[in-house]
Amino acid sequence: MEKGPMLRADNGDIVKINYTLSLKDRAAAAPSTEELTFEFMIGRGSVLPTFEQAVAGMREGETKSFTVSPEKAFGGYLDNLIHVIERDMLPRDVTPEVGMMVRLKTDEGKEIEARVTEVEDSTVKVDANNEFAGKEIVFEIRLLKIIRPR
Repeated sequence: MEKGPMLRADNGDIVKINYTLSLKDRAAAAPSTEELTFEFMIGRGSVLPTFEQAVAGMREGETKSFTVSPEKAFGGYLDNLIHVIERDMLPRDVTPEVGMMVRLKTDEGKEIEARVTEVEDSTVKVDANNEFAGKEIVFEIRLLKIIRPR
């Protein structure tokens, strides 16, 4: 079993990382800091497969940058996820504003989150696409710690 600085992250290991997620144009989108580390088990499937593959084989303290295509990240942008709804479909205590996130129920009863993109007198236009849908994502990661739970 590898120990110390030679230890490389492997399937079944729990890893703690710092990362910065940005769009291909390098505009930072959702950074985490050392105090807000992200932890996951390699091989469990709780993160994007491309992300797991990038972390596997890294050593503690190592950094890596990689780009993920829209299809392997948050999917393509779908026009059918844009809807115009009546304002009275929103809770009475919600005053819609552009950029606001709202929770809605589909006809099947499933809850979805959508971003308000337009507000009119009687209607609201919402977009249920992930904000990163259709975009290439750049991850910059630093592996902080490998925990081998064996």
